[in-house]
Amino acid sequence: MIDFTAPTDDILFSLRHVAGAESVAAWDDMLVADVLGHFAKFAEGVLAPLNAVGDVQGARLENGRVRMPDGFADAYQQLVDGGWQGLTAPERFGGMAQSALVAVGVSEIFSGANHAMQMVCNLVPGAIDTLLHFGTPAQQETWIPQLAAGDVLSTMCLTEAGAGSDLSQIRCKAIRDGQDWRLDGEKIFISGGDQDMSDGVLHLVLARSGPPKDGLKGLSLFLCPAAGGVSVTRIEDKLGLHASPTCHMTFDQARAELIGAKGDGLRAMFTVMNHARLDVALQGVGHAARASQIARAYATDRKQGRRKDGGPARLSDHADVQRMLEEQASLAMGARAMCHVAFVEMEKADRPDLVAFLTPLCKVFCSEAGIRAADLGIQILGGYGYLNEYHLGQIWRDARITSIYEGANGIHERSLATRGLRGAGADQFAEMIRELGRGSDWVLADLADWVEWREQMRASDDPEIQAHRFVQATAQLYFRACWAKCEAVADENPMPDWVRHLAAQVLNS
Repeated sequence: MIDFTAPTDDILFSLRHVAGAESVAAWDDMLVADVLGHFAKFAEGVLAPLNAVGDVQGARLENGRVRMPDGFADAYQQLVDGGWQGLTAPERFGGMAQSALVAVGVSEIFSGANHAMQMVCNLVPGAIDTLLHFGTPAQQETWIPQLAAGDVLSTMCLTEAGAGSDLSQIRCKAIRDGQDWRLDGEKIFISGGDQDMSDGVLHLVLARSGPPKDGLKGLSLFLCPAAGGVSVTRIEDKLGLHASPTCHMTFDQARAELIGAKGDGLRAMFTVMNHARLDVALQGVGHAARASQIARAYATDRKQGRRKDGGPARLSDHADVQRMLEEQASLAMGARAMCHVAFVEMEKADRPDLVAFLTPLCKVFCSEAGIRAADLGIQILGGYGYLNEYHLGQIWRDARITSIYEGANGIHERSLATRGLRGAGADQFAEMIRELGRGSDWVLADLADWVEWREQMRASDDPEIQAHRFVQATAQLYFRACWAKCEAVADENPMPDWVRHLAAQVLNS
């Protein structure tokens, strides 16, 4: 077992020097470093030790209630006492009013330490944003203080049997009942549909308020507190994330309240979904960083064979192991930079089309980076990687879902290669790559090829055929551009020669 260490210095390097966080008006460098330092200690001392416990015990359903693994309720209470659930909530609702750039670092550390618990807790910021954008003053006053204080956790209830990627097939009904509504139907794959950590749960439910023929236009979003008429019928037996209860929910005349306009549910729900997709990207970064950390520590310590001079060798001395360690490290650092650049753009708010283009791109690349880094970690440790002792198997199992949930990666690729190329975002993406890759002939040459391919895709009658290849190439271009920026600012990193070495491997490949 190799103890979890939060990659705080790497996160700060990326935010400060690669993503240019100082260009955001709300950026307070000393405050961000202080907040991340405090959370890092909490994650290392409280959250990370429960990760293996949660994997072994899992969540369980007893008499209709979900029970979390040993220690989770106490850890959650400490999380709440520290104010972390209200990190980005406005002060008037009891929150800390920190920027999304602070939350970015906290989310990655949380995911690397204990992804399953992060899953249950981290839908709250998206719920708060949804309430701020679409809720009435009364709804905001009722729910945001409870969410920020940790009294209530939230869920996102979209998926149904037969209505996963195609939300037009949703059958859960919303029936008007005076000033309120009643929900009837079932939802599946609901993360944190119930748990015994918070006092309550607020379900954000996408339900059909109009006739089936209205399709997506007949969907509305509802606030439905866990009370009478809401029940968990089972929790799923999953490959990973055993401590995150994935619930099958039944709504039987459950009292609910419309949030936003009737028939505008998908637009309201996308506030939660877009936050969740970027959070999934950060989960991938967290897994990549943790797998890299474990593999490097093991390979540096493990004696294996002899060097060319005849002296004893470490595992890390061997060329093939070095190759894999370097790929892990480059994936973690590059994926992190991709996310941070996207979040800085989101906070600056002057290129919203670019943010819409970057969000699925980050989700696709970073989720796959986490899976790949975990797989490499298993290979580096060999037989010990296949055992449970170093927990790389758990990292791989937990990371594997990230390319599936919050929109399967293939769906994001199709969307980017079709609708994503029609707006201004694709043109702004090219501008951003020029900014990031300034001074790198490699990146600028790749960009010229990408622009030509983009025009071919725009003119194609069937761009879906090449969607996967095109988006993978687009993600690689973004990744390489971020690495060009890393190389340019390497002197700001505590290990400048290592950053330059990794950059050379990425940019010359």
